[in-house]
Amino acid sequence: MSNGFKARIGHSFANAALLDQAMTHRSAADPRRDMLDSNERLEFLGDRVLALVMAEWLSDRFPQEREGALGKRLAVLVAAETLAKVGEAIGLPAALRIPPAEGRTGLRGRMTVVADATEALIGALYLDGGLQVARDFIRREWTGHMDADPTPPMSAKSRLQEYTLGRGEGLPEYRLVSTTGPSHMPVFVVAVRAAGREAEGSGESKRAAEQAAAEAWLAAI
Repeated sequence: MSNGFKARIGHSFANAALLDQAMTHRSAADPRRDMLDSNERLEFLGDRVLALVMAEWLSDRFPQEREGALGKRLAVLVAAETLAKVGEAIGLPAALRIPPAEGRTGLRGRMTVVADATEALIGALYLDGGLQVARDFIRREWTGHMDADPTPPMSAKSRLQEYTLGRGEGLPEYRLVSTTGPSHMPVFVVAVRAAGREAEGSGESKRAAEQAAAEAWLAAI
C-alpha cells in the first residue's frame, strides 16, 4: 500500500488493521475465518455512513429543493459509478489485496470491486476516527461530483419510465436473460421491453444491467 494512497486518504489510522481489511477483497480473505477478514462488513457500514453524510450535505447545499429532488441527487452520488470514480481518483485499485490469479482477470479494476472497497474505506475511517473523519473524507472527495450538475439527475430507468408513461405505453418490463461468471465476478444480462421494442444490457449487478438495458433502449429511439 503506497504512501501516496495513504496520504490521499487524509487520515493516519490508529488501527492499521482496519485499513488492511478495507482493502481486502473477498477473493483474498481467509476461508477458515468464514471470510470475515474481507472488506464486506466494512462495506456494509460505509454504505450507511456515506448515505447519512450525503443526506446531511445535500440538505445543507440545496435548502430550496423538495425531498424528491434531493433523493435523485443522493441516488447518483452514492451509486457504484460515482464510488468507483472516487476510488480511482485516490488510487485505491492499486492498494487492493487480490490474489495474483484474480488480478490477471481484471478484477482489480472492476467498477463494483472498486466501489465496494471505497465504501469499506469509509467504514474503516468511521470506526477509526469517528463520523467527522469520515465526513471530511467524503466532502473532500465528492466535491467535484456534487458541483458537476446544478439540476437533479435522472437515471436511465427513470427516463425510460417517464418516456413510456408520457405516451400511454405503460411501465417497462425487465427480465433476467442470463448470469455468467464466478460468484465474485458475475455478469448479468437483462432485457427490457417497452412500447413494443426490446433492448438488452449487461452489468456487474442486476441493477446495473437494468440501467444498461434502459440506456440501450433510449439510445435506439
